Amino acid sequence: MKINKLNLFFFLILFAVVQSGSYAQCAMCKTTVESDLNTGGSIGTSLNTGILYLMALPYVVIISGGYFFFRKQINAKVKDWKNKFFPRQVR
Repeated sequence: MKINKLNLFFFLILFAVVQSGSYAQCAMCKTTVESDLNTGGSIGTSLNTGILYLMALPYVVIISGGYFFFRKQINAKVKDWKNKFFPRQVR
């Protein structure tokens, strides 16, 4: 089955709309954080820090994977740029 770009676009829009109504925390986590905020604890801060670490990991994986996938093209462009702006001197 071949998926064209229009069907893929509508699928991604549908996926984004369906996911917008979901909650980020489970009921027990939400209850713990809310009760901790009332008592002045720091569990909420720790939970937010953990979420930030979990959020950053996919970006690191994608960027490093993209570099290793395209490194030949990147190195070729850097080499062309160096040859253009800093040509080797002939002796």
